[in-house]
Amino acid sequence: MIQGTATAIVTPFKPNGELDEQGLRELVSFQESNGVDYIVPVGTTGESATLTHAEHLQVIRIAMDQAKKAKVIAGAGSNSTSEAIHLSKGARDLGVHAILSISPYYNKPTQAGLVKHYEAISKAVDVPIVVYNVPGRTGGNINPPTVLKLAEMPNIVAIKEASGNMSQIMAILERAPKGFSVISGDDALTFPIMALGGKGVISVASNVAPGHVSSMVRHALEGRWEEARKEHFKLLPLFNHLFLETNPIPVKTGLRMMGKPSGAFRLPLCDMDPNNQETLRKTMAALGLVK
Repeated sequence: MIQGTATAIVTPFKPNGELDEQGLRELVSFQESNGVDYIVPVGTTGESATLTHAEHLQVIRIAMDQAKKAKVIAGAGSNSTSEAIHLSKGARDLGVHAILSISPYYNKPTQAGLVKHYEAISKAVDVPIVVYNVPGRTGGNINPPTVLKLAEMPNIVAIKEASGNMSQIMAILERAPKGFSVISGDDALTFPIMALGGKGVISVASNVAPGHVSSMVRHALEGRWEEARKEHFKLLPLFNHLFLETNPIPVKTGLRMMGKPSGAFRLPLCDMDPNNQETLRKTMAALGLVK
């Protein structure tokens, strides 16, 4: 079962726009030294939409090589089923623990189409699959009955739920089969989702606060709900302010404030508004993450 804290790690770039391999290695080590269970490269937070296929696999390869304790769940989704299979096979061949497969964006498939999409990936790769539902990015939702159909497929082991719809998430939690994990895809909802039976988070915030997020999740998994609740409310301003602008703009800005490698953004993403930067800096300072 996939459970615990997974960091949707950023992809650092050099000033000339190339991948910063040493910077990525540093970030992976920073995550591991602060108790994170999984590294999730080349997701939305990793600016996967701007990476070539060669860069995509290179980032996974670096994460796999650098991670000594944490397992790697590699982003490998696409709005083209054949492309998703191609990326999934590449990730599998690199030895990842699991793949994170976003639902097809832009083309807006029907629920039947979603089942066929994931069925094709499931049959093509013998690696655990985490389905990723984020309607705000994709323009389409994976409805609970569809999720439960997908959960019956042998190697579909979890869903990263970032719909923000607690009624929907509860419907999945209520009927999910044993061994199928519901993972929060929204930092601000991790505590309530875990209180209802969720098993952890694929987190943006843990890029800058891996120890804090790992502590909250660990408390929840071990039934220390009051401690987890306190951590949640302590972190809630950070959770909110990391989404003042489109992810990963704030979190890469926050890493830069901490002196960690993050580098520039690839267009069409651009630098954070100065006023929003100051808001984020104050929030991070209150947690002791920056001076």
